[in-house]
Amino acid sequence: MKQLVLDIRPDAPPTLDNFVAGANAELVATLSLLATAAQATAPLPTRHLYLWGAAGSGRSHLLRASAAMAAEAGRPVHLFAAAGVDDTLPETEGALLAIDDVDRLAPAAQIALFNAFNRARGNGQTLLLAGPAAPLGLALREDLRTRIGQSLIFEVQPLDDASRASILATLAERRGLRLADEVVDFLLRHGRRDLSTLLAVLDALDAASLERKRPITLPLLREMMQQGLAI
Repeated sequence: MKQLVLDIRPDAPPTLDNFVAGANAELVATLSLLATAAQATAPLPTRHLYLWGAAGSGRSHLLRASAAMAAEAGRPVHLFAAAGVDDTLPETEGALLAIDDVDRLAPAAQIALFNAFNRARGNGQTLLLAGPAAPLGLALREDLRTRIGQSLIFEVQPLDDASRASILATLAERRGLRLADEVVDFLLRHGRRDLSTLLAVLDALDAASLERKRPITLPLLREMMQQGLAI
């Protein structure tokens, strides 16, 4: 399992390599296979996958990363946010059809996705879907929820605090920074613990440390919070 790569930044293009897998190694491996393997030979029980998790868990990152991997492998790809789905979906032969936030699909778009499930075997498409809850918790028409429930289903597992602390320490070291343990402990106790927020705070601390020529300590963090830094 790849623990961390150099381009893990808030603005880095999402890839499966720069997703910190933690307890999601099986999910990442399955997405790689689903995105690139020929459907005739892929050792999977189904050609479709639904992943779900809380906000900030990385489900959108994984969806976009899988779509990018499929495109790099030469596979046709159609990637949609729910709001971008109308009453039809592309029928491109062999395509990866990825839709984020399926819980937000409009009624006509739900019918379009149900029809895409029905056509998928004939046109060789793979459906890759993401949402905030397990299939039974989705506010969708029953026949569509049933089809989603027949896919491979993965819950995106959140990172634990030890993994978050290790990521922050590794990134700080690579920037030549010394990040005091008390700073990391404070962030994990009192701040949002999703990785994108933690990376943004680290960027702000890095800039402040350079500008003020001060080490990254808890007093510096408190000063920045008083000046409006959101953690």
